[in-house]
Amino acid sequence: MDKEWAGLGNYVKLFQDEVFRKALVNTLAFVFWGTLFTVVAGLFISVSIFDKAPRYVSVIRGSFYLPTIISVVVLSIVWSWLLNPAMGIINYYMAEMGMERVNFMGNVKFAMPVLIFMVWLVNIGQAVILFVAAMQGISGDILAAAEIDGSSRFQKIIYVILPMIKNNVVYLMVLSIISIIKVFIAIDLMTRGGPNYATTTMMYLCYQEAFKNNKLGSASAIGVIMFMVVLLLSITQFKTFRMED
Repeated sequence: MDKEWAGLGNYVKLFQDEVFRKALVNTLAFVFWGTLFTVVAGLFISVSIFDKAPRYVSVIRGSFYLPTIISVVVLSIVWSWLLNPAMGIINYYMAEMGMERVNFMGNVKFAMPVLIFMVWLVNIGQAVILFVAAMQGISGDILAAAEIDGSSRFQKIIYVILPMIKNNVVYLMVLSIISIIKVFIAIDLMTRGGPNYATTTMMYLCYQEAFKNNKLGSASAIGVIMFMVVLLLSITQFKTFRMED
């Protein structure tokens, strides 16, 4: 069978495809909100506990890290049961409070936020572990000097702690971008990319094109675009970090 060089044909077809454009937007939104919530929540929790009693810090870190070691398959199945519109415990208590039952995974407004929450639940433990370790590594003399100068706790966090751990913040953001952009299992088990492609990401579309539609050219092109997106976002983070230095 004769083969022809496709050139940029696959990329042109992709950007003319409404489903791909929607998947691209979904992916960027997924990465942005997932990374933002992970970093912000991780910083908030870490600055609240890093200087507390070691036993207390260990319990909090372990509690947040627990979802990280649980299989994504298990988490996806559990959340599917919890959010089931007919038998789920969340909808049950909503009905008990006089609220209408909601098909979270079948609703365009709620499907993506639920997935973002799941990603946050899995990634927050890693953020807390990393940030707490970085904050505990800051010299006590520096923090003591800030206190002597009359700095409040908020001022110490903003002007002392955060500037000293910005390497860790950038590192976590890059890790978060990479982990979120390749999320597949949760989407496949919970929404199948629906409803109306509301949760179809480039990763899930790549799988569909390769193994469902047998379009290896399109799937390869999506893979290259995913790589370029991760590379662009990562370089942006490092460039911003260097400019601040």
